[in-house]
Amino acid sequence: MCGIVGLVGREAAAPRLLEALRRLEYRGYDSAGIATLVEGHIERRRAEGKLANLAAVLEARPLGGTTGIGHTRWATHGAPTERNAHPHGTPLVSVVHNGIIENYAELRAELEAEGVGFETETDTETVAKLLDHLLRAGASPEQAVSATLKRIRGAFGLAMVFAGHPRLLIAARQGSPLAVGYGKGEMYVGSDALALAPLTRRVAYLEEGDWVVLSDMEARFFDAADRPVERAVRLTAYSGAAVGKGNYRHFMEKELHEHPVVLGDTLRQYIDPASRAVALPDLPFDPVALPKLTLSACGSAYLAAQVGRYWLEELSRIPVDSDIASELRYRDPPLPAGGGALLVSQSGETADTLAALRLLKARGQRVLSVVNVGESSMARESDGTVLTVAGPEIGVASTKAFTAQLAVLASLALGFGRARGTLSAGEEARLTAALLEVPGHAAALLEDGAEIQELAREVAQARDVLFLGRGSLYPIAMEGALKLKELSYIHAEGYAAGEMKHGPIALIDDSVPVIALCPSGPLFEKTASNLQEAAARGGRIMAFTDAAGALALSRFAERVVVVPAVDPFVAPILHAIPVQLLAYHVAVLKGTDVDQPRNLAKAVTVE
Repeated sequence: MCGIVGLVGREAAAPRLLEALRRLEYRGYDSAGIATLVEGHIERRRAEGKLANLAAVLEARPLGGTTGIGHTRWATHGAPTERNAHPHGTPLVSVVHNGIIENYAELRAELEAEGVGFETETDTETVAKLLDHLLRAGASPEQAVSATLKRIRGAFGLAMVFAGHPRLLIAARQGSPLAVGYGKGEMYVGSDALALAPLTRRVAYLEEGDWVVLSDMEARFFDAADRPVERAVRLTAYSGAAVGKGNYRHFMEKELHEHPVVLGDTLRQYIDPASRAVALPDLPFDPVALPKLTLSACGSAYLAAQVGRYWLEELSRIPVDSDIASELRYRDPPLPAGGGALLVSQSGETADTLAALRLLKARGQRVLSVVNVGESSMARESDGTVLTVAGPEIGVASTKAFTAQLAVLASLALGFGRARGTLSAGEEARLTAALLEVPGHAAALLEDGAEIQELAREVAQARDVLFLGRGSLYPIAMEGALKLKELSYIHAEGYAAGEMKHGPIALIDDSVPVIALCPSGPLFEKTASNLQEAAARGGRIMAFTDAAGALALSRFAERVVVVPAVDPFVAPILHAIPVQLLAYHVAVLKGTDVDQPRNLAKAVTVE
């Protein structure tokens, strides 16, 4: 997900734009640039790679001016080169853009037929050239933007500055989030409130189809039909303090060590430690009357939802359907009258999950979203919201946000079960007690990671890795494989342990680590049997289990990492932590970019 910042200010723009872009680095990017108005003329500086490269360019060739826009780009159309870096533009206009202009090719062909030349491979340049074409024909900046927005299709967040208009910035949103910040004699725009936090805490959010005209003193909002509209100004929860790594090498390492606090803070929102009862938040549906619950999400959030499905079906007996959001929005599933939906997203801006949300609402489902950002698009558009308390997560690979999502889903499953009468008060108390013990167990896991680091040295040499789990640990096996893939670039797959004989066993030889999540409990013997079959075929068995499981597995497993013994209900939350730690240590050994893996963005805001 790219990052946009812009300001109409009174002080030098370039240094503040650069600092705001640094706060957006967590989103993932491959080039960056800034454009400012200098004595009425547009000047820009761009660089391939990290922001340090752009900072060096600005040091060598400083930019003046107090109005400007900045961008971190994640390449979609065109290679990640300086030539394709944003801002794009002409002498009359400069543009930064998040998203994809779906009809850029036809617009480009139309403009080329009229003699307009193009310099880059990007879809964004088409917006700049169309604006320029209209400006040269006599349109004002506002008129040119209004006409352009009616011509382009797709998902976009746009910010634009215009030559000869030193105190003007126009921004627009369709499917890609934008926030407007209010300062003292200054106005700002950013992809999210985190980027604007050092500048202001007073923000308003553009709704779908909105565009906004900023001067140094005001913001004038318009809807897709160009009608003036009001957008509420609110105080963001973000502070201006920089999000730092502390004494850790990487943001991911820091965030891994925040698991205990995040789990504790999240659980305290929903569980009364004294009564050991779940206090359900305000819900947009009655769980007792639900005929069906639809779960949907993307990436790690989808795997959290998959664990939630196990819990909800077992504890509350609600029929649950789950789907990856990008599939749900096109699958056209049957949805009952009075049905509910539960969507999960860290950012609350994931494009496919937002599209699924809108589809479900249009089909009469009441939508409850689990998000980490209470000011996000999903939070604003849902019928109800349940917040995780993970704080900003800067590492692209989700860690603490994932376990916080699991904590919320576990609490909801308990609360729904109690409300529906499928869970007794005694069972609720026993399972909430188990949940409340998880933060302490997580802290113990993180205190001594020597065994996991030793395991990482073995896994780092592999080309292929299999993760196995049963029941609610099957999605955690997939999470382990996903983390290893995205951080270390090792091919890994997560399977239900019982499925190994239905194909994956053909891959097993003495070069393939088979990593099993198999704590002692009802499913232990079945999983152990699967592992013995893999060992008999030369598989290198490596297991995460508790002390009781370790006694049985040590007879044939190459390595066993002992995890604290917990109730099977909470095992998925606890076992998520060591598989994330394993992926982290493997990535460090392989020397990859842990916080910003190649080709990945923190939040995917286009299809």
